Amino acid sequence: MTASIQVLEKEFVNSLIAYRQGEEKLGQGMDISHDGSLNNFRGKFVIVGIPEDIGVRANHGMAGAYTAFHSFLQSFVNIQNTETLNGRQFFLLGQVDTCQLMQESQNANIQELRSLTQALDDRVCPVIQMIVSAGKIPIVIGGGHNNAFPILKGCSLALKQGVNAINLDAHTDFRTKEGRHSGNGFSYAYDSGFLKRYAMLGLHEAYNSDYCTNELRTNPDFLPLFFEDVFLRKKESWENAQQRAIDFVSDELFGVELDVDSVQNMLSSAWSPVGISARESLNYLYYCGKNKGAAYLHLAEAIYKRSDGQEDRLVGKLLSYMVQAFCKGVIER
Repeated sequence: MTASIQVLEKEFVNSLIAYRQGEEKLGQGMDISHDGSLNNFRGKFVIVGIPEDIGVRANHGMAGAYTAFHSFLQSFVNIQNTETLNGRQFFLLGQVDTCQLMQESQNANIQELRSLTQALDDRVCPVIQMIVSAGKIPIVIGGGHNNAFPILKGCSLALKQGVNAINLDAHTDFRTKEGRHSGNGFSYAYDSGFLKRYAMLGLHEAYNSDYCTNELRTNPDFLPLFFEDVFLRKKESWENAQQRAIDFVSDELFGVELDVDSVQNMLSSAWSPVGISARESLNYLYYCGKNKGAAYLHLAEAIYKRSDGQEDRLVGKLLSYMVQAFCKGVIER
């Protein structure tokens, strides 16, 4: 059993399912862990939730990312069980146990939040290491983009090598190592040797400093691709930029990252009226999944209900579509 996993009882999962006569929902056939281990699961995908927003708040962001996983799960278990996508392919491991850390974070200052983010790293990493060591593909939902660091670390330790990453994001999340938070997961991973090559797709010029982007442009391990170059200056098509990013990382095993602040009007800490469409995000995930090097999927920063009262009732359904797109790509390789 993995001590940092909080299992979800089958009765709880069943309570989320809207049963209909003559139909079978995916959640009815999905394997559910009862002890925090993978047991004898023979499918491909292992679902893990991270209900936290400590790393986001440690980066001066808006709270609420802890609400995404439950919203996703409620939507995902209610899709139709089909031959194309069925419950036998998925194992619900549970969610990282963040309860104590979240309680300690409630009145914490920035430095305390960054210390708690580091403690969260130590809970996430062994879960990912266990999944990848078993030859499975982690599907990680919820929390801030700070979790990219322990996911990359766990994947790297399991594979005994550094891994690449592709990230669809408005931000590089390659800020200085000033203490752990949602803005520097990739810089910590790179400096630690867990991340080798890093492609950033859809960056917004107004929200990435010259210091950071100039450093990324001069290092051959990095490929920053900007939203403005595609949609404003029309230097290349979105399809071409996307393919360049995939080609840049696919010589090795790579992690597939998506920060929902890259998607137009999707509720997140950095909610934006400008970004890619939901349809384009699905296309990105599908083609990443089709590449044999894709080692995990991480959907970060989504929010069902934000601390300022903003709410997005469709966020869980879109996260479900995103997982479906990636998994269909993997299945159709």
